[in-house]
Amino acid sequence: MNKSRVVIGFLGTQLDQPAKRGDRWSGWRPSIAVCQQPDLIVDRFELLCDRRHEKLAESVVADIRSVSPETEVRLHWNQLRDPWDFEEVYALLHQFTRDYSFDADHEEYLAHITTGTHVAQICLFLLTESRHLPAALLQTSPPNRSGKDPRGVYSVIDLDLSRYDQLASRFQAEHQEGLSFLKSGIETRNKAFNQLIERIEQVSLATRAPILLSGPTGAGKSQLAQRIFALKRHRQQVAGPLVEVNCATIRGEQAMSTLFGHVKGAFTGAAAARAGLLKSADQGVLFLDEIGELGSDEQAMLLRAIEEKTFLAVGSDDATSSDFQLIAGTNRDLHQEVGRGNFREDLLARINLWSFAMPGLAQRRDDIDPNIEFELQKFTTTHGRKVTFNKEARKKFIEFAHDPSTPWKANFRDLNAAITRMATLSPGGRITTDMVDEEIQRLRCSWRGSEKPDSHAATLRSVLDENQIAQLDRFDQAALAEVIKVCSQSSSLSAAGRELFQISRQSKQRANDADRLRKYLAKFGIQWSDIAAGEFS
Repeated sequence: MNKSRVVIGFLGTQLDQPAKRGDRWSGWRPSIAVCQQPDLIVDRFELLCDRRHEKLAESVVADIRSVSPETEVRLHWNQLRDPWDFEEVYALLHQFTRDYSFDADHEEYLAHITTGTHVAQICLFLLTESRHLPAALLQTSPPNRSGKDPRGVYSVIDLDLSRYDQLASRFQAEHQEGLSFLKSGIETRNKAFNQLIERIEQVSLATRAPILLSGPTGAGKSQLAQRIFALKRHRQQVAGPLVEVNCATIRGEQAMSTLFGHVKGAFTGAAAARAGLLKSADQGVLFLDEIGELGSDEQAMLLRAIEEKTFLAVGSDDATSSDFQLIAGTNRDLHQEVGRGNFREDLLARINLWSFAMPGLAQRRDDIDPNIEFELQKFTTTHGRKVTFNKEARKKFIEFAHDPSTPWKANFRDLNAAITRMATLSPGGRITTDMVDEEIQRLRCSWRGSEKPDSHAATLRSVLDENQIAQLDRFDQAALAEVIKVCSQSSSLSAAGRELFQISRQSKQRANDADRLRKYLAKFGIQWSDIAAGEFS
């Protein structure tokens, strides 16, 4: 089915005037020329006219009917106080789009952007681009100097940029550039992480709403916040600075003053006024790492600052304004903190619009290899000395890094520290297997030292080695650790059995607790004597 073609445009108060001398058809008049194009049949022309140019409008209507009898012309009268006032012109056109009965199933629309003031042309473009006006753009031009045809030329511009291959490829390249920038140029392989970064890039460039980055310590929240800011700065989306603070480092009145500033004499020691970090972040980005550490008063003030863009400095009765984008980081589950009464539910609702959970290194083991290369390159840049692994050393470190039993408790901080240490100590710029062995031992000792005294791993390590523990499911680790703990506190195998099976033994006629326990331990290659001689305490 062929659709009817409808043109929407302004009367050209200058360009649509007939020639003052000679033949009225000798000059180019864009509104009339649109209807003279042999391959652009116009079924209806919606012509927006100012009442002050009524005579010209009637003349143009008559001339269109003369050159294109099939074209229906509808005049839409208005009287702009100032056709160069953007707000007034946009309001007029916006109301026109709200009142007009568009029928996209049966009609196609062209917005003529050649006539009218430059302000009117811009407003037509914006309303077309936002799809308030479901049209393509129609641009007409006069004939060149050697041309004698007053019809001139025209072009139709579809703002669906995905249809333009060259533009689409440019946007895709720009998109990939943004993704690579957020990942510090690391060619990450983890599919879930790459999808996460793609969504963060999309959101970062589309909104100034708060962004919440959650995840364990060392997962890269701070670095990602810095990259988001740098990307927005590169795209001219922020004019102010990036202001960062770890909320765990500020407490009480110091926190209020640090964040919101204070006036002179607000408290003992306030010898001079202080602007505060929120004010310093005006027109920029404020990164509050570990936001869950803020006290209730700071949370309430922050909520007001986010919603109203104003807050009170300590000791002041006058509101301070600051327009910033908030990026918050946390290694806590803020929903649980709300349940415990430690975090305001309304503040979480406000900052949780765009929430992204950063995985730890142990959940991204397929990204370990490219991150090792990144760390080696960073070392080279920082120290001016190129360092590489020999083949055997790299294989050994990679196997250790990918081993499920390797916890990477501090995540990328652990990996960075390991590479930095080995690179610093490498003779002749080559990391050897001996150095890898030394580093693996150092990491294991540091992780073991950070374990809680009652952790399963610490208990199991009293009778099993690391490789044996690594072969156990977490379920078995938890159960076996509890059994070993009871055994270590019992005087005999039978006493431990009675403690462990005190419920189920009641249903047995002959409860052989010692035998049941001995068989259970044997499943894991453990004997009672191993526990009795163990170092567990």
